[in-house]
Amino acid sequence: MSITAERKKELMTEFATAAGDTGSPEVQVAILSERIKNLTEHFKDHKKDNHSRRGLLALVSQRRRLLDYLKSREEGRYQTLIEKLGLRR
Repeated sequence: MSITAERKKELMTEFATAAGDTGSPEVQVAILSERIKNLTEHFKDHKKDNHSRRGLLALVSQRRRLLDYLKSREEGRYQTLIEKLGLRR
């Protein structure tokens, strides 16, 4: 269900705004999106896992807040990020 350290490192290098960047909204949203994707796959087999579903909803809302923050600060970075990740909205 969780992502591996090497996958996390790949996402950091792909979405980093500068060298060694680990905390920018782009990186955080990319990591959250990967975790959300993994949990969504988990729910295809485990439909009644409501404890993990609660965690999924928390991840989705955290990603939404980060995206709203990025949109309010820099619209261009927001647009490129949702395009790159293939997110709606």
